[in-house]
Amino acid sequence: MNVYVLRNATSGKVLAMKVGRATNFVTRGVGLLPRAHVSPDEGLWIDRCSAVHTIGMRATLDLYFLDKDQRVLRIASSVRPYRLAVTCHNAVAVVELGAAPEQGREVLVGDRLVLE
Repeated sequence: MNVYVLRNATSGKVLAMKVGRATNFVTRGVGLLPRAHVSPDEGLWIDRCSAVHTIGMRATLDLYFLDKDQRVLRIASSVRPYRLAVTCHNAVAVVELGAAPEQGREVLVGDRLVLE
């Protein structure tokens, strides 16, 4: 899987330096499940997705639900393991990043996120 930089195109700020892209059934299904820890600087962009679960996860995540224009529709911060579902009706992609509760991230609903 290729690794990308995730940038908030609205503000120009880099959000994470090591983000993979899940585009097929296997990478979308497995996602970050095998990871015991996900740092705030890494994560996964999941295409064709409007809901995620954290059953079996061992890491806490920040989730960004995106529309077809890659604009943030919903932010779910510090989602802990074993949540049955976190959803966003109109989302077409979800970005999962390691939780960053102390430093936070400069992302607002409506911001456009891009992989570079």
